[in-house]
Amino acid sequence: MSTLKEDALKYHSKGRPGKIAVVPTKPTNTKRDLSLAYSPGVAEPCLAIAENPEDIYKYTAKGNLVAVISNGTAVLGLGDIGPGASKPVMEGKGVLFKIFADIDVFDIEIDTKNTEDFIQTVKNIAGTFGGINLEDIKAPECFEIERRLKEELNIPIMHDDQHGTAIITGAALLNALELVGKKIEDVQVVYNGAGASAISCARIMKALGVKAENLVMCDSKGVIRADNPNLDDIKRPFATSRDLKTLTDAMKNADVFVGLSKADVVTQDMLRSMNKDCVVFALANPNPEITYELATASRPDIILATGRSDYPNQVNNVLGFPYIFRGALDVRATKITEEMKLAAVYALANLTKEPVPEIVNLAYNESNVTFGRQYIIPKPIDPRLITTVSPAVAKAAMESGVAKEPITDWDKYEQQLLNRLGKESNFIRAITDKAKLNPKRVVFSEAENFKILRAAQIVKDEGIAIPILIGNRLRIEAIIRENNLNLKDVSIVDPMEDEHKRNAFADVLFRNRQRNGLTLHEAKKLMTDKHYYAPMMVEMGEADAMISGLTKNYPSTIRPALQILGKEDGTDVVAGMYIMLSKKGTLFFADCSVNQSPGEDELVNIASLAYKAVKKFNINPRVALLSYSNFGSAKGADPVKMSNVRKKLKKDYPNMIVDGDIQANVALNQKLLKENFPFSELVGEPVNTFIFPSLSSGNIAYKMLQELGAAEAIGPVLLGLKKSAHILQLGSSIREIVNMVTIAVVDAQSKE
Repeated sequence: MSTLKEDALKYHSKGRPGKIAVVPTKPTNTKRDLSLAYSPGVAEPCLAIAENPEDIYKYTAKGNLVAVISNGTAVLGLGDIGPGASKPVMEGKGVLFKIFADIDVFDIEIDTKNTEDFIQTVKNIAGTFGGINLEDIKAPECFEIERRLKEELNIPIMHDDQHGTAIITGAALLNALELVGKKIEDVQVVYNGAGASAISCARIMKALGVKAENLVMCDSKGVIRADNPNLDDIKRPFATSRDLKTLTDAMKNADVFVGLSKADVVTQDMLRSMNKDCVVFALANPNPEITYELATASRPDIILATGRSDYPNQVNNVLGFPYIFRGALDVRATKITEEMKLAAVYALANLTKEPVPEIVNLAYNESNVTFGRQYIIPKPIDPRLITTVSPAVAKAAMESGVAKEPITDWDKYEQQLLNRLGKESNFIRAITDKAKLNPKRVVFSEAENFKILRAAQIVKDEGIAIPILIGNRLRIEAIIRENNLNLKDVSIVDPMEDEHKRNAFADVLFRNRQRNGLTLHEAKKLMTDKHYYAPMMVEMGEADAMISGLTKNYPSTIRPALQILGKEDGTDVVAGMYIMLSKKGTLFFADCSVNQSPGEDELVNIASLAYKAVKKFNINPRVALLSYSNFGSAKGADPVKMSNVRKKLKKDYPNMIVDGDIQANVALNQKLLKENFPFSELVGEPVNTFIFPSLSSGNIAYKMLQELGAAEAIGPVLLGLKKSAHILQLGSSIREIVNMVTIAVVDAQSKE
C-alpha cells in the first residue's frame, strides 16, 4: 500500500470515522437545558413555525444549512463510482463550506440515476435546508436536474461543477484581457470539452461579452459544428458555422483557450498558432491540457492559468461556492440568479487589483503580490474573499428581487462575516506555502523514531523540506522497511560510520569552545552524540536547519544548539516563542520555554526578538507586556518590571506598538481596553504578541490554552540563534513535528 493511500485511509478512519459531525449550539448541561432543547420546551418553536412557516429561519438551523447532494455519477477524477463511494468527497465539500464561510452542511447521496427520481427526492427533503449544492452529477442529466429544481423550489440551488469553475474563470478572463489590452467582444475563444463546466463557462463568458460567432467548442469528436444533425439542445447554441474540424484548426488565431477536458491534448505548436498575448486556461485535473513548463516555454507572451496550486493563477472553485452561498443565505435568497453569479465574477476580478493582505504575501514569499500576468485571480487563502464576494452576491440578490431578508447595515454585515470565521488556519497554510517556495535541508537528530521518520516523509512529499536523517543506519532502515515508508532518496547520516568527519567536526567545536573548558577529547566524544552532531551539520553548512527534542528533555537538547550555533549578533538572550492558532487569530507567546525569571533588560531583548520574528511572518506585531496589573493598578515587582520594560522598548524601538503592564483579558478584549484605557497604544486593532513576566506564567498560559482546546500550539520557536534550530515538545505528535519543520524552513529562509 502506498504511503499516500495509507495516510488518506487513516485520515478518514482514525478516531471518529469521516470528517464531519453535528455539534450542539446551545447549552445542554442541565435538566432545564434538555427540557428546553426537547420535550416539553421544544413544542413552543414548533407551534410558532406551524402558525408562521417563515419562523423556521428564526428557530432552527435551516438558514445556515446547505445540502451537498450527489448520485456519484461524475466524481472528479474518479467518474461514475456510485453514491456511497462519493460520500468522502461530499463530506470534504462540507468541510470547505464550514472553514471558508461557516456554513453547516449535511451531505446526501441519492442512489438513483433516474433524473425524475433524483429531482423528486431532492424536492421532498428540501424543506430542511436553506440552500442546495448539487455536486458530481454527470451531464447531460445535471442540466435538467438543476433547471427543474431551480424552477420548483424557492431556495438557492447551484450545481457547482457547472458554475463554480465558470465564475472563477470569468473573473480571470476579465483581468487577463485588461492586462493585454483586448476587448472581450473582439476575442476569439476556443473551448475543449463540452461537459457541465465547459457549457457553463461558455454561457458566463457570453454574458460577460464574448460574441457567439467568436466562440468555438470542441468535444471528444472534434469541433461542434452547426451542420451536425445530431446535436442536442445543450450543445446546439455553441455550434459554429465556420469550416473547422479539429482542435488544431480551432486554435489558429484564437485569443483565448479554455480547457476542461483531459491531460496533454494541447501541443506547443497549437499555442504558437494563437494570437499575440494569448490567454490559456488549462483546467483539466489533476493534469492540465498542457503542462505549465511546456506552455510557458512555447511563448513568452502567454497568460496561463491551471487548476493546480503549485503554479500561478489557480482556478479553484473554493474562491466561489462558499461565499456565493454565504451571501445568498444571508439575504434568504429564493434562488441564485445570473446577476448574483456575475456579481461574484466582478467581485473576484476587482479584488485581484487591490493590495493583498500580509498573510498572502507571506504565503508566496513576496513583499508585494500585485495584479499582473502571474496574479489574475485572488489566492484561496485571501481572508478578504468572504467580505468581498458574499456582500456582492447579497446585493445582487436584493437588486434582482430574490432577497426575502434584505441587508440594511453593510458595515455591521461585514463585521458579522469576519466574526464567523476563526483565523487560525490561514497562518499555517500561508507558512506552508512559503516553505514550499524554497525548501531547505532540515536535519532530524532523532531519526531512530517512527514519528520523526513519518514527519520526514510528509515534509519530503509535500515539498516543505529536504530531510536529512541522523542515527544508526541499520535501525533507521529497519523502521523504514517495517512501516513501508518511502524514504529511499533521503540522506541517512550515521556519525559512527565516518570517523574523519567526526574528528573534523570535533576540531571545529574544540576551537570554538576551548576557552569554555572543553577539551579536544571531550569534543570528539560529543561528536558521537547525534544531538551535537546535528547542530554541527547546520554550523558547517551541511544543513540549513535542525529539529530535535522529541525524546529528550528540553534543556539537554537546547544546550548543544546554543553551544554550537551561538546567539545572533546584537542579542544577549535566546528565547522561546509559541505560535498559538486560536479563534481570535494567530497569537505569539514569549518567553514560555527558556528564561526562568528574566530581568528588565532580558525582557527587552525577548520582546525585541519576538517583535522581529512576528514581522518575518509579514504580520504587524502589536505587543502586550503582561502582568496581573493594568497600568499600575496593582503594586508588585512584575507590574513595575513590565512598565519599565515598555519605557526601554519605546526608547530603543520608537515605532514598536507596545504597551503594559496589562492584564491578559484586557489585552485580548478591545472593547474593554477602549472603554477603560483609551490612552493605550493597543486600542484600535487586536493584540497579537504577548510577553510574559516569567517562564512559569508563559508556560502555564500556553499549556492551559492547548489542553482546553482553545488554541493549537506550534513551538517552541527558538529566537536569537544565529542559525535555524528548533526544539520539539517532548512526545510531539506527527502533525506538531511537521508544523515545526515548516517553521524551521521559513526561519532558515529568513536567516539566509
